[in-house]
Amino acid sequence: MHEHDVMRREIENHLKKYAANDEARYDLAPLIALKSLEMNHLYQDLGFKNRIEMGQFMARHFPRLAEMKPKEKLWKKFLYDAIGKVAPACAGCNDREHCFSCLVAEASAS
Repeated sequence: MHEHDVMRREIENHLKKYAANDEARYDLAPLIALKSLEMNHLYQDLGFKNRIEMGQFMARHFPRLAEMKPKEKLWKKFLYDAIGKVAPACAGCNDREHCFSCLVAEASAS
């Protein structure tokens, strides 16, 4: 199995643990996991205008997870930290200075 498939499945399973209902568990968790593999910020790949909309969406569908997320951490980073992996997009990201708590950014600054 390809590493991206493994990461997608791990993100999906993590989201499912915090889903508010069946729609979030069976429809949204797989979609978010798939989109988390794309190269933009997660809110962009999900079609939101900004991070605020993304946060509201996640609070509605994954409320306990949203409560756990530090305000200074971006959603994609938060989800990948939860599974102990680095998102595929991080290696080529040109917005590291705005990605709070980014281990990739810290490693490249050393």
